[in-house]
Amino acid sequence: MRLAEEIQELVRAGFSGIWVRSCEQDDAIAELAQLCRDEDWRMNTWDIDVGLRGAQTDQVDSPAVSVTDPLGAVRYLESIPSNGQPSLLVLSNLHRLLGSAEVVQAIFHQVSQGKAHQRFLVILAPVVQLPVELERVFTVVEHELPSREQLTEIATDIATEGDEFPTGVERERILDAACGLSRYEAENAFALSLVRHGRLEPSAIWQLKSQTLIKSGLLSLHRGGESFAEFGGLESLKQFCCQALRSDESRSVQAKGVLLLGVPGTGKSAFAKALGREIGRPTLTLDAGALMGGIVGQTEERTRRALEIIDAMQPAVLFIDELEKALGGTTNSGQADSGVGSRMLGTLLTWLADHESDVFVIATSNDVSKLPPELTRAERFDAIFFLDLPGKSQKEPIWQMYLERFGLDPSQGLPNDGSWTGAEIRACCRLAALLNVPLVQAAQNVVPVAVTSAESVERLRNWASGRCLSAESDGVFTTTTQATRKPRRRLTQNPESN
Repeated sequence: MRLAEEIQELVRAGFSGIWVRSCEQDDAIAELAQLCRDEDWRMNTWDIDVGLRGAQTDQVDSPAVSVTDPLGAVRYLESIPSNGQPSLLVLSNLHRLLGSAEVVQAIFHQVSQGKAHQRFLVILAPVVQLPVELERVFTVVEHELPSREQLTEIATDIATEGDEFPTGVERERILDAACGLSRYEAENAFALSLVRHGRLEPSAIWQLKSQTLIKSGLLSLHRGGESFAEFGGLESLKQFCCQALRSDESRSVQAKGVLLLGVPGTGKSAFAKALGREIGRPTLTLDAGALMGGIVGQTEERTRRALEIIDAMQPAVLFIDELEKALGGTTNSGQADSGVGSRMLGTLLTWLADHESDVFVIATSNDVSKLPPELTRAERFDAIFFLDLPGKSQKEPIWQMYLERFGLDPSQGLPNDGSWTGAEIRACCRLAALLNVPLVQAAQNVVPVAVTSAESVERLRNWASGRCLSAESDGVFTTTTQATRKPRRRLTQNPESN
């Protein structure tokens, strides 16, 4: 439902206090002004810079009112004559000024008296920060980011020539790139594409979209060159994800995602990034640690904002790396952080189970003992996979790839790599090239994680046995079958990631 339609319903129902959460206040005001013209309602706007104005005449309505005084602006509402038609006073970014008891009391008085006189107070702000005195008298409305239909209208208006906005699959790729942008950002992205390429091109839109995510400080956008062609093995995991994300518009069931458990260095992060390119979706990376804030309520607000951005970016792959680092210990976090961690976990769990957006989540963990038990129950993820240490035959193509990448002699002897991961093979090749020494000598500087954290690795493998699906072959992972089956292992593009 568009903003004007929601406001129209609330005004007719007599909701005299309305808080509109919007990051595009000019568009929101324009939409409300059009509504008031269509309905013959009166509307005034106020902000601390411009002051009090009439929406239609663009003139200050009353010289006696201090145009930069929020208290005077709020009190101005009661001076509007009641002629049987609704009158709206729209206040922009008033949340910055609600620390004043006088302003809060004046707002409460105007909202309480507004219904009887058809006077409505509308606050526009990018966040919802209602004082406790006003929580019960305000209704919150979301000014949503533009839909695909609205983005199509914006693109059509900007692309003046008929061949600049293509149809079919190319149009869908452009709209996929623009989803999650505001109207202002979408206009800029389309204009940049026209200047750079002479047509609407997804690459230019993705570039601006990536910059937008960086500004949020919570998410980043990955569109690298990794693909499944560089993976030898992980057949069960690859097949499961591709089948869950197959393009089939007739499906009524939405894929949720997978949780990847495994030894550090086995390529969990690299797989997540390659999946996005394989299925033609961007990979969003959520920094779960960045959600934590030092101000009361900031963590919860950041979490909600990040999830809203993620929903708006659909279709996408969401990558959450080392989830245990952010959520570990939340079962008793109330003793240390006043329950902030538990509330963040609750918000994330609810979203994982209930979100309807076309977002496929890949979360990774190196230590399942630190994960809250609620996270691994059914319907949070579609499946939980375990990535074990690679076997001998799985390491051979990994050696070949990195010997070639670092320009090393492929005929030289290989070191004893019995407990190495792909990340450690890469480290050995890189050190051999860096120090200009044979691989066997470079290997003396590599201590595998299976040795430094032997107890943790064994504990993780024992926990996964019988509980997780095998990433290599069909069925449940067990330490017994893992030791006897013919191993197949991935050739990782960036195995130093987890």
